[in-house]
Amino acid sequence: MYIPESLRYSAQHLWTKSATDGLWEAGITDYAQDLLGDIVFIDAPAIRTKLIAGKPCGLVESVKTGSDLNALVDGEVIEINQAVINSPELINENPYQAWIFKYKPSEPDGKVQIVNKLLNAEAYQALIDGL
Repeated sequence: MYIPESLRYSAQHLWTKSATDGLWEAGITDYAQDLLGDIVFIDAPAIRTKLIAGKPCGLVESVKTGSDLNALVDGEVIEINQAVINSPELINENPYQAWIFKYKPSEPDGKVQIVNKLLNAEAYQALIDGL
């Protein structure tokens, strides 16, 4: 199982990273896509959706089941990855490149909020080892 050191993670198996445009990308982890199996549908949050940390903001469906997308931090959705919406299997192929949505944290310094509230790779590995 691949867990990139450069990303931050939630206990609900989402990852996030800073994008070159100053926003943050969010997607599901390799662990999550492996558990779900073949992903067939993404219900991404709409642009301008207000995110509340830990609350559902979308859905990922696979041939096995559905799983909520829970917001990583408080913020607002700015962009949706239409390529992933049109071809959800991209998440199975490369979960850390197939971001689902971009968001802007509500805190003025979103990076501090993300670093302080989310798991680093080592802590995320410990979390999934305990499951």
